[in-house]
Amino acid sequence: QVQLVESGGGLVQAGGSLRLSCAASGRTFGWYVMAWFRQGPGKEREFVAHISWSNSTYYADSVKGRFTISRDNAKNTVYLQMNSLKPEDTAVYYCAADASAVRVGVPSAYEYWGQGTQVAVSS
Repeated sequence: QVQLVESGGGLVQAGGSLRLSCAASGRTFGWYVMAWFRQGPGKEREFVAHISWSNSTYYADSVKGRFTISRDNAKNTVYLQMNSLKPEDTAVYYCAADASAVRVGVPSAYEYWGQGTQVAVSS
């Protein structure tokens, strides 16, 4: 069982930056693949970024070059550094984890989810 708690959301102006954190419980954090998803108002949940246990990373085209996912296994934490934020990045951001996630970026492939943290970007 893995429990995930996100933090770091808030209100920021367009062009600004935020860093989201996701703290995970469990001693086997390093064995899990981790991901960030987001869900904007009236939209479906969409993939943002994924990091494997070997630190391979994948990004949605909409955030590539602006967002960076990383993990610190010693702290059981995964991060999402978000730069050059745009109003369309406004959403609730969710952290997700799975033992394998054979389908990277597909929500149903991730077993564990956090409660989400709100990010709002003003124009």
